[in-house]
Amino acid sequence: MTTDAAFWDRTAAKYAAGPIKDPSAYEYTLARTKSYLSLTDRVLELGCGTASTALLIAPVVGHITATDYSAAMISIGRKKVEEAGLTNISLEEASLEGGPLPPGPFDAVLAFNLLHLLHDPEAAIGRVRGLLKPGGLFISKTACLQGAYRAMRPAVALMRLFGKAPKVSFFSTRWLEAAVRRQGLEIVESGDFPKGPPRRYIVARLR
Repeated sequence: MTTDAAFWDRTAAKYAAGPIKDPSAYEYTLARTKSYLSLTDRVLELGCGTASTALLIAPVVGHITATDYSAAMISIGRKKVEEAGLTNISLEEASLEGGPLPPGPFDAVLAFNLLHLLHDPEAAIGRVRGLLKPGGLFISKTACLQGAYRAMRPAVALMRLFGKAPKVSFFSTRWLEAAVRRQGLEIVESGDFPKGPPRRYIVARLR
């Protein structure tokens, strides 16, 4: 975990300055996510990076707590929040795979481009379940790199050895959706985006 956090600390400034790779897919994800949220909701975002998405979600919810395990990402995010002048957003350094998280329950937990970067994605989903109110939503978007993209595994492992890449988990959309259901969540919406590897968008409700 420390190695992964260090990787994101080193790349935080470049990450913050980089453009969105697929703006149309991002806007679609954002619009679908907003459609499930309300001005009374208490929301948690996991793996928020520099809070770019949290800043766009904040105006449509009661409060959003955005977390990341990279201290450098959180530092940049706090500056952006201060510049935006929003008062219903807070940033905290925290990890879904270790240590304490902000206390729930939450109306919604968001995790965008995160699950495939975790060591045990299904255990993480189980931890998300414990953060939700009954009827609460887990909304995620995740790269599913099984299949043809499995050939990337040796290269990623080598890059990780030299600190040039974070942990990457390889799984299929079928496995991911089954894991969500095994953890007691009911999928109410799911779909892929056409560019690059499948990026599964899932909205799941705690039964």
